[in-house]
Amino acid sequence: MNDEELLRYSRQIMLPEMDVNGQQKLINSSVLIVGMGGLGCPVAMYLVAAGVGNITIADDDVLELNNLQRQIAHSQAILGELKVESAERVLRGLNPSVNITTISKRLSGNALREAIKKVDFVVDCCDNFDTRFAINRSCLLFSKPLVSGTAIRMEGQVAVFDYRNINSPCYQCLYQEVDNDVSCSTNGVLAPVVGIIGSMQAMETIKLISEIGRPLVGRVLLLDASTAQWREVRLLKDPSCKACGDL
Repeated sequence: MNDEELLRYSRQIMLPEMDVNGQQKLINSSVLIVGMGGLGCPVAMYLVAAGVGNITIADDDVLELNNLQRQIAHSQAILGELKVESAERVLRGLNPSVNITTISKRLSGNALREAIKKVDFVVDCCDNFDTRFAINRSCLLFSKPLVSGTAIRMEGQVAVFDYRNINSPCYQCLYQEVDNDVSCSTNGVLAPVVGIIGSMQAMETIKLISEIGRPLVGRVLLLDASTAQWREVRLLKDPSCKACGDL
């Protein structure tokens, strides 16, 4: 790290758990964020601000007026623009030393597998189950840690699946691969809920990268924002899981 980086990250470096070594791990790491909506915006902004050195953001959507209620990396002046282009400008403004790569298409099949293969960590911020299950399978294939978050109405959920550990449950141990159209577009969501969950996803990603604290592996954290209560549920690997049961 140079003098400017030492000053920029000084508040993190002074934490005994982090120190210079932990910060250097952040700088050397690469993260793929799938989805630049309500969850992806705070995830990307906090990871970039914290000094994660290489960030890839993927989203095929363009900015609409009804996104602005919760997607804090975007502004009304650029309605109709690709979300990844809008977010890229904001992220470069936060920290120009971070390498930002944009993917302006919906990741699936070989493209998804290649994107995940190239990075160290994956953060799932997408809004549909088909993509979530596909991300899970690719992370399993390449043993990439996955940080998952969801938010709807006044509820949220965060979980970590570390596929470097053979005993870690996977996303499909939590949800079966069935048709499900539950999303904030059909059920609504209160704006701060995605901010809270996205911030937790960023926190868990930083913990995984810097190897500090106790990540949410084997645990699911549930938020009821209406009562300001968190609840933790233990998640075990399912031996009959169609995704990871034979691993």
